[in-house]
Amino acid sequence: MHILKPNISPAFTVDDIHKIREWDYERLKDATPEERRADTERRADRTRRAIEEMRRGKSSGKQGKVIRPRRQLCFGII
Repeated sequence: MHILKPNISPAFTVDDIHKIREWDYERLKDATPEERRADTERRADRTRRAIEEMRRGKSSGKQGKVIRPRRQLCFGII
């Protein structure tokens, strides 16, 4: 059975993280340890290639921009 990837919002919220985790669980819940290992290695290889392309200044065409973390203000009691 093929599980559809979740829709991720442009703001990337905590709900998006939950959706991704649920999707990943459903996708691999019946997999053998060997299948899980192969899936992880395949995804890691894809990530390594993407990082190497970024380091070389090439773009895969999917992203097109650098995502910078938002600054968050911390309000503490002094």
